[in-house]
Amino acid sequence: MNTSTESVVPVCVGIILDGNRRWAKERGLPKLEGHRAGMEKVKEATRFVRASGVAHLVVYAFSTENWNRTEEEVGYLMDIFGNALQKELGELGKEGVRVCFVGQRERFTPELQKAMIATEEQTKKNETFTLWVCLSYGGRAEIVAATRALVAIGKEITEENISNHLWTGGMPDPDIIIRTSGEQRLSGFLTWQSVYSELFFTDTKWPAFSEEEFKTILAEYADRERRHGK
Repeated sequence: MNTSTESVVPVCVGIILDGNRRWAKERGLPKLEGHRAGMEKVKEATRFVRASGVAHLVVYAFSTENWNRTEEEVGYLMDIFGNALQKELGELGKEGVRVCFVGQRERFTPELQKAMIATEEQTKKNETFTLWVCLSYGGRAEIVAATRALVAIGKEITEENISNHLWTGGMPDPDIIIRTSGEQRLSGFLTWQSVYSELFFTDTKWPAFSEEEFKTILAEYADRERRHGK
């Protein structure tokens, strides 16, 4: 049991958003509707995670491997991201949420890249809560990119220098990582940053993930003893 006097509210929570398509199938809906519901859940979850006292939420929305899905599904996801940049993420920005994007931005259309930059610029003064959205993200690709950047500028390859040159530069390492929909693996999510994260796996599909379940996870986290190798 955690007997420390320090706060047990995590600073940073990561979530692997899994189960959108299975959620839709269970309800007899087109699988693409699951992605739409999943985006709505991101907005809802951002609000209840913030209300819990957490300062950073990191969501794994689209991996480097997701580009291998069908052209129809990838196109639909790009439309969802575009709409989210205009609506959902814009709403969160007005509510005081800072939004940052993490991943291979160059793989997106120029229009989406400009929208990402605009959203970050519009929300950069929001300092109390940050939503990190991982798009075209993979942990190994991130480490390779950071290492190449250090080599290019002639800096020594150290843990500190790699950390400072990751796509997530400035983001605290996640205290908690949650994966929905029953799978029990990280699938390349925050490979460098997750070495001491507490892992939680739930069978709940992402669109059905609730504030009540999140509070249950926080309660279990508070009861875990985190030794960080000591």
